[in-house]
Amino acid sequence: MRYWLQVVVATPAHSAIAGPLTYRSESLLSPGTLVRVPLGKREVLGVVWEVLPDGGELPEAKTRDIAGVLDGLAPLSATWRKLVTFTAGYYQRSLGEVALAALPPQLRELSTLQLARRLKRPVVDTSSPQDTTDLIALSPQQTMALAEFDAETLGAKRPALLFGATGSGKTEVYLRAAAKVLAQDPSAQVLVMVPEINLTPQLQARFEARFAHLGKERVVALHSGLTPAQRLKSWLAAHAGQARLVLGTRMAVLASLPNLRLLVVDEEHDPSYKQQEGARYSARDMAVYRARLETGTGEPCRVLLGSATPSLESWQATITGRYQRLNMADRIGSTAPGAGEGSAGATGLPTVRRVDMNHQPKHCVIAPPLLAAIAQRVARGEQSLIFLNRRGYAPVLACHDCGWKSECPHCSAFRVFHKIDRTLRCHHCGFTERVPRACPSCGNIDIAPVGRGTERLEEHLAELLAGVQRPDGSAVRITRIDADTTRLKGALESQLASVHAGEVDVLVGTQMIAKGHDFRHITLVAAINPDGALFSSDFRAPERLFSLLMQAGGRAGRDAQRSAASEMWVQTFHPEHPLFEALKRHDYPAFADQQLTERQAAGLSPFGFSALIRAEAKTQDVAQGFLNAAALAAQAQQLTGHAHVTPYPAVPMTIQRVANIERAQMLVESPSRVALQGFLAAWQPVLFEMRRQAEFKSLVRWAIDVDPIAI
Repeated sequence: MRYWLQVVVATPAHSAIAGPLTYRSESLLSPGTLVRVPLGKREVLGVVWEVLPDGGELPEAKTRDIAGVLDGLAPLSATWRKLVTFTAGYYQRSLGEVALAALPPQLRELSTLQLARRLKRPVVDTSSPQDTTDLIALSPQQTMALAEFDAETLGAKRPALLFGATGSGKTEVYLRAAAKVLAQDPSAQVLVMVPEINLTPQLQARFEARFAHLGKERVVALHSGLTPAQRLKSWLAAHAGQARLVLGTRMAVLASLPNLRLLVVDEEHDPSYKQQEGARYSARDMAVYRARLETGTGEPCRVLLGSATPSLESWQATITGRYQRLNMADRIGSTAPGAGEGSAGATGLPTVRRVDMNHQPKHCVIAPPLLAAIAQRVARGEQSLIFLNRRGYAPVLACHDCGWKSECPHCSAFRVFHKIDRTLRCHHCGFTERVPRACPSCGNIDIAPVGRGTERLEEHLAELLAGVQRPDGSAVRITRIDADTTRLKGALESQLASVHAGEVDVLVGTQMIAKGHDFRHITLVAAINPDGALFSSDFRAPERLFSLLMQAGGRAGRDAQRSAASEMWVQTFHPEHPLFEALKRHDYPAFADQQLTERQAAGLSPFGFSALIRAEAKTQDVAQGFLNAAALAAQAQQLTGHAHVTPYPAVPMTIQRVANIERAQMLVESPSRVALQGFLAAWQPVLFEMRRQAEFKSLVRWAIDVDPIAI
């Protein structure tokens, strides 16, 4: 007897074979089974999605047999398939694109024999009785937050938002909540998500140390920084239920976890949770939806979001009562050497000082009062953090005689000057050239950098602090941490270790050092040039800036002995801006209320819903013409929900050209999420048909981004 199976494979949503494909099988396979199937001349990995009820009507000549079954691997659960189905539908992608992207890449390459060998490897049980003798005492606020979270489990089971100041002990709350879930059910699994695993090594270390009694096989990491073999091993352990705790990035939200009972999303506001390639899903939102799905199977599953500066969407959800809010406003500190976040003993947040750059010397980079404060910290043996979210030596190299600038020949952007290797490097397409000896346009040898990046700031600080000495009489030590200095494996860990050991006096860096780190010796944080985001065309820019500054300021004064003298300096030409007023008071609720009022008036998220349709072509006219023509076709056909949807005219993207490809986008807004989703689903066939027209042959690709984080 033969069976006909619907199998999803990794094909783009816009291809002619985007949906499930039909294959024959000699045996009946359960939905969720992983199989290898022929696709053209290749053999690819697929997932059995369903068994057709009556395969006898299908013409056998057009149906191919499956090539093999990955035996020994349990089928992916119905809950996982529902999650993938929702993700694909909501974010307007194909089932196979989402499903196969959620699986480890090496799984696609292994034959059934190779996988069988992997599964035969014994799992070593290194678990031991839990040792709780070293648990730190909880503060009253931590105790209250945990009690409220547990009490909600008996009621509505809403998502919970842990709104806690930087250093308030949120990590300890995560640890206790996870420990309770794992202790109550010997098969329960916990997923802890972080924005970027390489930015939070201390968090990973704390979870691994706290749950070391479970054994190495049962506490695993799942992120793109792992080798293919490591990632496969972690995924198999999670899928089999052997891994009790999984620590991962946004990709982990789609991992197969059959006994998931708790999802923790640390720094839930971070834009890194939004995928920017392929299926552009929000891992934070998917975590909330997944917890609801898991609960629907009968076993309760909670989601705990945490942040000192929550996303405005999550904050509004607590105002309307959709989310439970857990407050921890006071900082936690300890005088014990080496103690981490969560120890007992209240401390305050750093004092915020605004420096009005209108009253400082012209072309001043570091204001004299700030420079004096940094020198005082160095003389006392304390550390300072200087934050500038722009890497490289200078954003532009220019000739002041003829006006030449270091433009990228392939992108509508400037190549950044990197002095350390004397290169001009495009951060969009990667095009790199040696710095010319003279202006390529007029031959002038006097070409100069314009603006400053972290590399130039580090050099400038070394000049300004040349005469400053440490308590032992030695010279000041300055270190830079950004994407350029941490390219090599282990470089970031090594540099962070030197900071924690007190071997660095002044730390210069980008947002890599502004969040997630527990620097015990830093007492001063300075933001050098934050004004750019105040007047950005992107409505989310103020939210991101406030969050980044609050997170950066939170690196100061995390040791109770130094907290009273901790400060955050902000150099700005607009010191009276409401954002800086709220920052000075550490008043996120006031900032959120002001932003929500503006967004409600404009119909922006979370009060309205939007999507971006992006098109890439060889010319800008073709890219914009495709989007505008598709919008006119949608209006003419009166697609589902069109009456409640507003498509705006296509415009070039902020970076209009990348790698010689022109890019355009169209914003589509609606006050109704249902109307927007219905319109996008009905619009996809129109877009696909429009793509086939002769005038759009030079179109490279198009994609839909639902709930974009930048417009």
